[in-house]
Amino acid sequence: MIAVWHCQGVTSPSTAGAVRQGSLRELNLAVVLRRIATADRPPSRAEIAAETGLTRATVSAVVDDLIGGRLVAEAGPAPRTGAGRPARGLVLAGDGPAGLGLEVNVDYLAACVVDLAGTVRHHVVRRADLRPVSPADALARLAALAADARAAAARQGLTLAGAALAVPGLVDAGGLVRLAPNLGWRDVDVPALLAGHRLTEPVDGVPPLVVENEANLAALGELHAGPPGSASFLQISGEIGIGAGIVLDGRLYRGARGWSGEIGHIPVHPEGRPCRCGGRGCLERYAGQEVVLAAAGLAGADLPADTAATRLAELAAAGDPATRTALADAGTALGVAVAGVVNLLDLDTVVLGGGYAPLAPWLRPPVVAELSRRVLTAAWSPVTVRPAALGARSAAVGGAASVVRRIVDRPVGWLAHSG
Repeated sequence: MIAVWHCQGVTSPSTAGAVRQGSLRELNLAVVLRRIATADRPPSRAEIAAETGLTRATVSAVVDDLIGGRLVAEAGPAPRTGAGRPARGLVLAGDGPAGLGLEVNVDYLAACVVDLAGTVRHHVVRRADLRPVSPADALARLAALAADARAAAARQGLTLAGAALAVPGLVDAGGLVRLAPNLGWRDVDVPALLAGHRLTEPVDGVPPLVVENEANLAALGELHAGPPGSASFLQISGEIGIGAGIVLDGRLYRGARGWSGEIGHIPVHPEGRPCRCGGRGCLERYAGQEVVLAAAGLAGADLPADTAATRLAELAAAGDPATRTALADAGTALGVAVAGVVNLLDLDTVVLGGGYAPLAPWLRPPVVAELSRRVLTAAWSPVTVRPAALGARSAAVGGAASVVRRIVDRPVGWLAHSG
């Protein structure tokens, strides 16, 4: 059944029909494209008509528009269900719009391109300690990475339709980074600093740049790349700082001001070590990357995030006692903080992402032990703890994927651009 659209405002009899017709077309485009995007196998036009309640003629016209706009392509014939020639299945196109995911973190910059089907088509990481670098300089370097990504997308026949930038800090709705303590940023207007750089093509309904907390974008990446049924979970991104993305019933929870997920500043020892945020005993001071490296005897090794995690994993796998103890202590602190979140929100899954993903074999046991001890419902419903499906790429990939999901939800904007 097609929903009834109600148009606000005053329309004359001569324009009311055009408004209703335009709204109905927009709705039909979204319904059909979403059906193709979420199908387990390429559906035929007839199957889409049967499942959506649209007429075959309407579905055929909509599919033709989507194919013409490089949003949909015909695949091989759908499985035969009766007599006659089998119909051709429909899939998301691999040569149309794409999303640009960007990330600024303490010791690296990243850029990636994800196509409409969710396939990563380009991914680059540049290593650099960005703490002594000004925000303007850091973002100028990121813009150069974005330009390379845009060129790589063009060579593959893709058009970047929007960008999402992940930052390890508090970001307001306008893209202003209120505080990124590990970068030393305060009140940084990221959109203004990137305004002179053309990152993407203008597409109606798709913001040219969204700035978001990196753990939130990592959680969005996990939501769509993780195993089926992961509708509510806590995604923890472990780098020099520690952030968390909260997904409830398939939707990212941002909080009243968009600042949820600062799990790294939950105190696990209220009178403990001083933190960069001004508090004491924060989780970051017991389970952050620099702390774990120091405890493992690697202080001052100046290893980038993924290399640091790989080195720790190598030492732990070899049975190095200092590394095993460092990871056990970090996992215990992590479990204490996570248990409070699980008790509050009734989550059934905890995802270890970022630099924690390759360390999951050693972090998971102490985390599970603390959850078993501290979560009230653990005896009846144990909490699942697993590594992130996307590992350290979660934030950039999740950002790019959020762009293409906007196109799937509202394809009419892209069709107006491509037409």
